[in-house]
Amino acid sequence: MTKPRRTTTRRQALKIGAAAAALPLVHIRTGHAAGKVSIAFWDHWVPSGNAVMKQQVEAWGAKNQVEVQADFVTSVGNKNILTIAAEAQAKTGHDVQAYPTWEVQNQAELMEPLDDVMKTLSDQYGQVNQVCEYLAKIKGHWMAIPTSSGTQYKGPAGRISVLKDKAGLDVQAMYPAKEGHTKESDAWTWDALLAAGEACAKADMPIAIGLGQTTDSVDTAGALFAAYGAELVDKDGNVQVKSDKVRKVLEFGQKLVKVLPADAVSYDDASNNRALISGKSAMIWNPPSAWAVAKRDNPAIAADIWHFPGCAGPAGRFTPYLPYFWGIWSFAKNKSAAKELIVYLMQRDNVQARCNEVIGYDVPPFTSMLDFKVWQDVEPPKGTVYNYPIRPFHNAKAHIAAFPAPPEIAVQIYNRGTMPTMLAKLKSGQTVDQVVAWAQDELEGFTR
Repeated sequence: MTKPRRTTTRRQALKIGAAAAALPLVHIRTGHAAGKVSIAFWDHWVPSGNAVMKQQVEAWGAKNQVEVQADFVTSVGNKNILTIAAEAQAKTGHDVQAYPTWEVQNQAELMEPLDDVMKTLSDQYGQVNQVCEYLAKIKGHWMAIPTSSGTQYKGPAGRISVLKDKAGLDVQAMYPAKEGHTKESDAWTWDALLAAGEACAKADMPIAIGLGQTTDSVDTAGALFAAYGAELVDKDGNVQVKSDKVRKVLEFGQKLVKVLPADAVSYDDASNNRALISGKSAMIWNPPSAWAVAKRDNPAIAADIWHFPGCAGPAGRFTPYLPYFWGIWSFAKNKSAAKELIVYLMQRDNVQARCNEVIGYDVPPFTSMLDFKVWQDVEPPKGTVYNYPIRPFHNAKAHIAAFPAPPEIAVQIYNRGTMPTMLAKLKSGQTVDQVVAWAQDELEGFTR
C-alpha cells in the first residue's frame, strides 16, 4: 500500500515549497513553553493512528513545557516526499521528518547523525534488522531512527477456504496463531506457491501477484529473487544478472507468470487489494490494510483471510519489509528537543498504544516488541495477523528488493521496477536470454 518514490525535479520542488507551509497543523502550547519543536508525521492509512500520535505528542509537550507543531503529511500523490524535497532545498522546515524507505539515503547529507539516540533505544530494546541498518546507517553513523509508524511487512494474505479447497494448503496449520515452528511451514516454498497458483488459476481464483512497477510488485519480485540468492548487483556494485542464480529464478518465473492474472503487468498497488476484497483472488502479498478494508466492506471475505510469511527457496525464506524512519535535519532549530521527542515516542508503551490503534498494521523495528497481544487478538478470524510480523520460529528474514546492491544503485533498481519488469517480459513471451540482455543494459546504466 505504500507509494513508490518518484524523482523530484527542481521545478517540482519549487512548486510545492509553498504547499508545505499550508499543511494542517496541530499546535500544542503550555503556559511556560520552554522552546519549540516541529515534526512532520506520515499521515496514517488508519485515521485513528493520527489521533493516538497526537495524544502522545501532546502529553510529551505538556510534561516538558515545549511548544510542539505536529503535522500529518499524506503520501497520496507523494506529497510527503515532495515536502521533504522542498525543505531540503530551502534548508528550512520541520525539525523532525518522517522518511519513507529510501529517503534517508537521498537526504543523508542534510541530516543530523543520531548515533546517541539509537544507542539509547538499542540499549533498552536490542537491535533492529539488517534492512534498517542498510537504509539508515551511512558511513558508520545512524542518520535516522527506524520507527513503527508506517513500517510494514508484505507477506502473503490468503483466503483460508480457497487455498484449502482448491490447492490443499491449510495455512492455519502451517502458521497457527501461536508461538512455535510447524513441520507444515517447511513445505511453504515458491514451488508450493506455484502449485497452488496453478490450482487456483484453474478455479478462476488466481494468486494476484502483480508485475507492475509500483511497490507491491517490486517487493514481491524482490523476495522471489532473494529466495534464489539471485542478486542483480552485488554489494560491491558489480552487475551479476548473467549469473546461474538469476537464470534459475527466471526459469522458475517462466512458469510462475503463466498462472498470474492476465492483467498482472498493469497492476498498481490497489489492484491486488481489489482482487482480494472482491473475492476474486486466492492470495495477495500485502500488509493487513487489504484485510482491514475487507473487514469494513466485505466482512465474509475478511473472516476468511490469513496472513503468513513469504515463501522459501534455495537461499532461504524472505518477506518484503518497508520501514519508515524519523530523522532530524542538520538545519533544525531545536535538535535537543527533537531527539528527546523521538526517544519518547519510541518507548515501548507508546509504540504499543499506536500499534493497538492501527490493528497491528505498524511493526516495531525492535524484535523485543513483537510480543504485543494485538497480533494475537485481532479478528476476524482471531489471530489472522499473528504471523504478519516476522517471528524467530518463521526462519525468515526481512528483505528490501535490490539488497545488497549499494543503496545509490539499489534505489534505481527499486524505483524502476527492474525485477518485476523482467518477469513481465517473460509473461509477454520473451526468452530468458532476451530478458537477461535487457537487464544487463538497464543495470549498466545504473552503475556507470
